[in-house]
Amino acid sequence: MAHLHKLGVTSVQNEQMVKNAVSYTDRRMEEWYRDLEKWIGKDKEQWEKDHLSPLVIHYLYARSFFLEEGPIRIPLDGKITEVHAFCMKQAAKYWLNKGIYQEGMLALALNRSGDAPTATSIMRSLKERSLNHDELGMYWKFNRGYFWYEHPIETQSLLIEAFDEVAKDPASVESMKIWLLKNKQTNHWKTTKATAAAVYALLRSGDNWLLSEEQVKITMGVHADKKTAIWNKVIGQAQQKSEAGTGYFKVSFDGEQVNSEMATVTIQNPNKTISWGGVYWQYFEDLDRIKGFEETPLTLKRQLFKAELSPTGEKIRPVAEGEALHPGDKLVVRIELRVDRPMEYIHLKDMRASGFEPIQVLSQYKWQGGLGYYESPRDASTNFFISYLPQGTHIFEYPLRVVHKGDFSTGITTIQCMYAPEFSSHSSGIRVVVD
Repeated sequence: MAHLHKLGVTSVQNEQMVKNAVSYTDRRMEEWYRDLEKWIGKDKEQWEKDHLSPLVIHYLYARSFFLEEGPIRIPLDGKITEVHAFCMKQAAKYWLNKGIYQEGMLALALNRSGDAPTATSIMRSLKERSLNHDELGMYWKFNRGYFWYEHPIETQSLLIEAFDEVAKDPASVESMKIWLLKNKQTNHWKTTKATAAAVYALLRSGDNWLLSEEQVKITMGVHADKKTAIWNKVIGQAQQKSEAGTGYFKVSFDGEQVNSEMATVTIQNPNKTISWGGVYWQYFEDLDRIKGFEETPLTLKRQLFKAELSPTGEKIRPVAEGEALHPGDKLVVRIELRVDRPMEYIHLKDMRASGFEPIQVLSQYKWQGGLGYYESPRDASTNFFISYLPQGTHIFEYPLRVVHKGDFSTGITTIQCMYAPEFSSHSSGIRVVVD
């Protein structure tokens, strides 16, 4: 209800319900304080210690909306005045011991209660700890967890509110909104609470991104000839019929329409808002002649290792280029995956040479190095299904047995984010000889 007030939405407000809710939270805080008095007594040293729990901090944030001048102002009265003053004193003293989400809440609560210097100090500290990326905007290294104050979407949304209201930093607000939408590109917002928080943050602060009138200018090709003009006319016509609100559109070129000049695509965005899309070029090539992608959000590197017995146990060494293998050899496939942002719903497919067979043939869920995934060996490939892929470098390994003689292509390893298919990559192909 307080968020709706901030957005100027009053048609759905029930003033008495809001007053009842605020009165209830005040009474619960009074109960909490009386229990604290019974437990601590007159021990001054104990009173000076940190008693700010996450729920108390949430109370201070929620209550601060109704201490300001506005449609529904509910001043503090009676015992709750003493409780609130104690909590605000604790907030000013112990804010640095709290998490990012809680610090943002305390900054807003302190600022609305008149302690602007402490609120400003919190915002300065938050900005010093922020990360800035040319594409992803401004964000923090979030500690994802199961508690309500460890969720990245709610945290980012609240910090947008804090930078808008307390720090009055429009440049940071716009940059933080970019991270919020770029996160939505590769991850789904899990709960209605997360979605509501994100929508509130996007609507209340900065520029209105839905009011961008000019279209992004997309041109294909480098020479101004007849074919280039036809391509760009088709793109322009598709843009005119783009989806309302999002601006989404899709164009396909087939067969003889495609040539090498299409590799040059120029995009000009005249708006303050961000835009993104994907260009796919499909063609046929021998598997072992395919070269891997390098500078992309998803980067794959695949290596073959040969397992050999030694006096100290089994050891693996890389298979040298051109080295001959033999039936019966045990190989280990190692896939190194680098990802520059969190993604969800990832499919990783590693093709297998026809002369190899998997040693582990049962599909199963695995957990290693902080990553959980489902591994499924199939006839011609091994598939990995990943629900959540955190940012960083991840290693996948599985064993194979050499069973046939011949000259084989091992195929390639491909990966795609099924939630955002424009994020995809593949490794280079490898040729192996079995004597």
